[in-house]
Amino acid sequence: MCDTCGCPSPSDHSHEHDHDHNHDHDHPHKSGHSHTKTVDVHASLFAANDALAKANREHFNEVGAVALNLISSPGSGKTTLLEQTIDALKGEIRIGVIEGDIETERDALRIRAKGVPVIQLTTGGACHLDAAMTHKGFHRLQKEPGGQNIDLLFIENVGNLVCPSTFDLGEHERVVLVSVPEGPDKPAKYPKAFTSSHTFLVTKTDLLPYFDFPVPEAVGDALHLNPKLRTMSLSSKTGDGMETWLNYLRELVANKKAGKLK
Repeated sequence: MCDTCGCPSPSDHSHEHDHDHNHDHDHPHKSGHSHTKTVDVHASLFAANDALAKANREHFNEVGAVALNLISSPGSGKTTLLEQTIDALKGEIRIGVIEGDIETERDALRIRAKGVPVIQLTTGGACHLDAAMTHKGFHRLQKEPGGQNIDLLFIENVGNLVCPSTFDLGEHERVVLVSVPEGPDKPAKYPKAFTSSHTFLVTKTDLLPYFDFPVPEAVGDALHLNPKLRTMSLSSKTGDGMETWLNYLRELVANKKAGKLK
């Protein structure tokens, strides 16, 4: 169970037990057999989220937008990467952004300064976005200037490698980021974030000379968990590796327009 928002993890099961066997209590019983009833109280929560995520995906498809869910620890450089991406693709791809944070609209203000439609979702303590928040956020985004004509929707999730990996938002692809200062052990420590993602970005590579971060080790651990994972290394500050990232985005948008991405 997440201590911040109370959301369940896949390994967190809550059970109710109805025992009919005798433990020397004074209540009557019909037989010496025990009967246990187990109820997974989280099943309906995930089912409801998945149903709404499917509806979100259908909505994105209807408007022709590719949706990417960005997950990472705080400080991995998600917002800076988005700023550089918007600058690089300006006039080429129409971008919209949903920003998720526990509090403040600081990231949304940074993105809005780049001239693209953006909506800030403040969770008030919850450590992840879910499909319902995303549903409301996208409808709000569509009311913003330019929000009706989006090719590429970035959903910047709350900074956290645990709960965001559990909740489908309806995205077409999920991107997990790990920055060089965080260390290379994140795939091993947070496997769900990597098994549920499509792309793994090592960010802030300009800091490699100052930190012990063997990129092949981190990438190898991630690919061991998810052999289909696409991997990239880049620096938003120097631009090193950015073209590979931009071409990946261009390919996604082209595939969407060609009907190859559902």
